[in-house]
Amino acid sequence: MLACANPNQPWSSILPTLLLFPNCKTQLDINQIHARMLTTGFIKNPSLSTKLVLTFCSSPNTPLIQFARYIFFCQPALQNPSNQRDPFLWNATIKTFSHGEDDPTQAVAILSLMLENGVCVDKFTFSLVLKACSRMGLLKEGMQIHGLLRKFEFGSNVFLQNCLVCLYVKCGCVEYARQVFDRILERDSVSFNLMINGYVKSGMMDSASDLFDSMPLGMKNLISWNTMISGCVDRSDYGFKVAWELFEKMPKRDLVSWNLMIECCAKCGEMETARVLFDTMPERDVVSWANMIDGYAKLGSVDIARALFDDMPERDVISCNVMMAGYVQNGHCMEALKVFHGILKERALAPDNTTLLIALSAIAQLGGYIDEGIAVHSYIEEHGFSVDGKLGVALIDMYAKSGSAENAMWVFERVEEKMVDHWNAIIGGLAIHGLGVLAFDLFMEMERHSIKPDDITFIGVLNACGHAGLVKEGMICFEIMRRIHKMEPKLQHYGCMVDIRCKAGHLEEATRFMEKMPIEPTDVVWRILLSACKNYENINIGEPVAKHLIALNSYDSSSYVLLSNVYACFGMWDYVRRVRRILKKRHFKKIPGCSRIELEGTVHEFVVGDRFHPQVEEIYATLNITSTLNSEVTCSGL
Repeated sequence: MLACANPNQPWSSILPTLLLFPNCKTQLDINQIHARMLTTGFIKNPSLSTKLVLTFCSSPNTPLIQFARYIFFCQPALQNPSNQRDPFLWNATIKTFSHGEDDPTQAVAILSLMLENGVCVDKFTFSLVLKACSRMGLLKEGMQIHGLLRKFEFGSNVFLQNCLVCLYVKCGCVEYARQVFDRILERDSVSFNLMINGYVKSGMMDSASDLFDSMPLGMKNLISWNTMISGCVDRSDYGFKVAWELFEKMPKRDLVSWNLMIECCAKCGEMETARVLFDTMPERDVVSWANMIDGYAKLGSVDIARALFDDMPERDVISCNVMMAGYVQNGHCMEALKVFHGILKERALAPDNTTLLIALSAIAQLGGYIDEGIAVHSYIEEHGFSVDGKLGVALIDMYAKSGSAENAMWVFERVEEKMVDHWNAIIGGLAIHGLGVLAFDLFMEMERHSIKPDDITFIGVLNACGHAGLVKEGMICFEIMRRIHKMEPKLQHYGCMVDIRCKAGHLEEATRFMEKMPIEPTDVVWRILLSACKNYENINIGEPVAKHLIALNSYDSSSYVLLSNVYACFGMWDYVRRVRRILKKRHFKKIPGCSRIELEGTVHEFVVGDRFHPQVEEIYATLNITSTLNSEVTCSGL
């Protein structure tokens, strides 16, 4: 509760109310001040209202900002041009929208209101509104303000011209930004930096480099050099070399410069150089450590990445995300989940969207840890994360790959604003479970809702049709793709069509389809046909296909194994032995398949001849007992 600093102050003075302003933080405080202003009649006092608006507009608390707007718009005396020619209050109100979390488009509406009421506008008014347009990408409104600026004497002010350059850069109109830049009579370093940044963000590094070189030496500052280095980070062709030259020429470096150079080294695989920089840089922050961890993880050096992660003096959620992502990229999904559990235990850390996405991806790759997935799902719901975006997609994918098509469908149905990615995830998930009819029905529902499918949609639905033996439906989808959506099929789509025919036993039709494909079939597509020949015992097609595959890639053991299996189906044991001798002579090693089973929350993995399971003796003892019992049953004639 707010208390008056001086209870003996006469009611005719506004001072007691003014003294309450600095202590106001909550809606309850606002209600008390509002009630006091109403009961004393000070609500109509322009001096007090002005002080309130200016004080509360700069507050970090949203309720105070909203109350300031309310007082401003409800007091005609504050807006009357005859009483207030100075736009200072108007600008303060506009700033709450242009820099705040509420709808920045309201800044444009207030400018229109000012112009309609004849209120003076100045360069700060326009700069604030242009800031709002830049944030929201309001190109049309920004161009209208650009035209309006030509009518004002201060329209050519370098500060406002820089705002226009920023607007066009943020809206992706680099050519318009350059036109404004070229018309600036007296450019400053901000002008050059904005234009260089625009070129860098658009991938126009040659133009950025030319402008940087033409920039007066006295205007080049840390922002200029860092912007140029940042443009080299994602350029694998010559990025590292150019970035290194810039880094060495810099007259002065800051932490951003060092971090950018380390990031560039990491992305180009130059981790030895990155390590030297990391060890010699004058100071480090969490970004420095995260860049190093990410670089080593991308090279597959997960142990080094983890050692760096453990050595960090302090961690944030981003560095944890980088470590988790590194584990997932290298197939160490259980380790990624351990890092995730560590985040949950840390009071100073809280998972963000990226953390949860990586955790769900790890669970999806593991395949059998649905309890972990349910726990993450519960966390998402308890902490109010939205599933309308990528999290919903990841949840659907996780449940589908963890064996629960029902849960995947449950999540999908509860997504309010479904994107094409949500549809792709559920269609792909249903395909995994062989629910082709349901996947096809969902695809047709997409068509009815006029949701434009993409390449992944058609791969998913064609796979679903293949798994369920829906040849006719698969052909319908393929034709919808080509004729209705005018999409050019890719190799994956042609491969799916071959697979659909092969799984239905239409091997001759599949062969003819491959011969007419406008894209050369890869070994994967040929292997689909060969596998079908084995399943349907068709040696006439299978043998030439196998020999063709071996000619394509003589170092791939799977083609030899498939050919051997085709011969075995027909009892051609001499040919089988001949193929096996070739495999042995060339020292081919077949990667064994594995099986997983979840028992009481623990997932057990088995491979052929496995002797490393902790309960291996019990397992083999049980198998021996079972084998003995089967033999006794057989001998007794049962």
